[in-house]
Amino acid sequence: MILAILVGILFTAGVYLLLRRSIVKFIIGFIFISNATNLLVFMASGLLAGAPAFIRDEGGEKIIMADPVPQALVLTAIVIGLGITAFTLALKYRFFQVTGTDDLDQLKRTDQ
Repeated sequence: MILAILVGILFTAGVYLLLRRSIVKFIIGFIFISNATNLLVFMASGLLAGAPAFIRDEGGEKIIMADPVPQALVLTAIVIGLGITAFTLALKYRFFQVTGTDDLDQLKRTDQ
């Protein structure tokens, strides 16, 4: 139940920050939504206190194993999210060098 509330809070904060006018807040909102999605995938796959998937049954007894597919998906999503975050930070740095602001309302004044 606590993880479900945490996912809801992360999604809410992420959407709120995506709708702000600052590019830095947009990037932080993207990070929140990325992390909330990763937690949601873990929760949807079922949180299981089992053994890792690569351990074999030695003694003939039944072992509860964790599913490796959601783990692989979340690991891939973390790497992709990190790459996109690094790209947007580099883009924001260059954008600030050219315009001198990160506020989208002040960007209208730089066109004149």
